[in-house]
Amino acid sequence: MEALLIVDLQNDFCPGGALGVENADSIVPTINQLAEKFELVVASKDWHPPKSIHFEKWPAHCVRNTPGAEFHPSLNTKAIEQVFLKGTEDKDDGYSAFEATNKDLTEYLRNRGVKTNYIVGLTTDYCVKETAIDSARNGFKTIVVRDAIKAVNAEPGDGDDALKAMQSAGCELVYVHDIFNQK
Repeated sequence: MEALLIVDLQNDFCPGGALGVENADSIVPTINQLAEKFELVVASKDWHPPKSIHFEKWPAHCVRNTPGAEFHPSLNTKAIEQVFLKGTEDKDDGYSAFEATNKDLTEYLRNRGVKTNYIVGLTTDYCVKETAIDSARNGFKTIVVRDAIKAVNAEPGDGDDALKAMQSAGCELVYVHDIFNQK
């Protein structure tokens, strides 16, 4: 079984959001197309409390129960079977979807018989990277879809460095056309 993991495709990470990533909304149609190809689609959300320690490094973003924390309006949320909330505590950064506090992602995937995770979403250099590395560390074959992710690039080259870190952790990097040619 293969799963599609959509990482933090939330309004605050898209253009106009509190921590908007350039052209982030351009990956939404691709992710919607991918979601149609998978039997299991799950997603993560940053779900920060208003006074999160996380905001010492970043502008306040994805504060729970605010419009910025909601999924991008064009994302096909009907395809998503389960949402995993992370960064939910005052002293919790919650970069990886595997740090979700509402449900154990590893256990959830194993109970569903998942062997391979395809990772898409935002942000390549933080949440996507940490989710992909944790996926591999937890024994899943992990495939990152390069043209369905976007980086913050707080420092020039952060996105490229993240791709290298994911590869070093055992993740495979592919493009969307590679997936459509397989499925």
